[in-house]
Amino acid sequence: MTQGIAATLIPGDGIGPEISDAVVKILNAVKAPFEWDRQYGGLAGVEHGGEPMPQATLDSIRRTKLALKGPLTTPVGGGYRSVNVRLRETFGLYANLRPAKTLTPGGRYENIDIVLIRENLEGLYVAFEHFIQVGDDPEAVAISQGINTKAESRRIVRYAFEHALAHGRKKVTVVHKANVLKSLTGLILAAGREIAKEYEGRVAMDDRIVDACAMQLVMKPEQFDVIVTTNLFGDILSDLIAGLIGGLGMAPGANIGPDAAIFEAVHGSAPDIAGKGIANPIALLLAACLMLDHVAEKEKAAAIRKAIDLTLNADKIKTGDLGGTASTGDFSDAIVQRLG
Repeated sequence: MTQGIAATLIPGDGIGPEISDAVVKILNAVKAPFEWDRQYGGLAGVEHGGEPMPQATLDSIRRTKLALKGPLTTPVGGGYRSVNVRLRETFGLYANLRPAKTLTPGGRYENIDIVLIRENLEGLYVAFEHFIQVGDDPEAVAISQGINTKAESRRIVRYAFEHALAHGRKKVTVVHKANVLKSLTGLILAAGREIAKEYEGRVAMDDRIVDACAMQLVMKPEQFDVIVTTNLFGDILSDLIAGLIGGLGMAPGANIGPDAAIFEAVHGSAPDIAGKGIANPIALLLAACLMLDHVAEKEKAAAIRKAIDLTLNADKIKTGDLGGTASTGDFSDAIVQRLG
């Protein structure tokens, strides 16, 4: 059994500390091997370290190469950049993994099981933007440049095929807008067609234009297995897919790079319910399961996922956002009891 894996824990803002404590308690119940270095980020980072991503936090991640992150709030104004974008750029976290799986039956959709893989470093989110003055208006024209590279397109597509192969998935769908953005998004489509040949007979490949994909995800989501796409399209479609399973409270995320990996709840910090003890910890808990998978502790991850299923569907213990009355503590205690 793996022991003593150093990992950075960033509880985050708002409900972050509450759900982080709940998740750590559950991880302790399965004897997860993580040795936590607690650090600050977001508004808590500003309070304790003078900026949303203090140097101490960056140094910790650089040392551990592994982090679990609660929701962070980027302060408004003051020239602060998005904390999440800075982390991705600093550590080269090129692949954003967003699995979505139905946890509670009886919703609008049943049996959703889709993995979206989003390129994390390029596209329109490189934020090369500027205004052009016309007359007296200095902001009359806004210009933004997107950058995609052939190398990064190939890397993210290959990651998607390797993920599919490793997890018994049958098909990778490349999502693009190559009918209009022929250069910017044509690269990922070309990479998909090129790399798919190496996996022929093992993993199938098809492609969708992004607007058609959005419609088909709502009308017939069962046709999708693994989706790989560019940064902007992935940001939008991953939230759409989360909506198919009940919202961001059920959706974990992982940011993977060659030298580091950061696992996160992708929902916001929900300051309106912070401190009330009613937050749903499932998204961060599932992110911790992805983290266990990443360090080859798949049995522990599977045990937690099974406990979540039994707690929700056999014990009928749910937080308020899922139609129940359980507090954060009640829910995490029920998971721990199931694991016992």
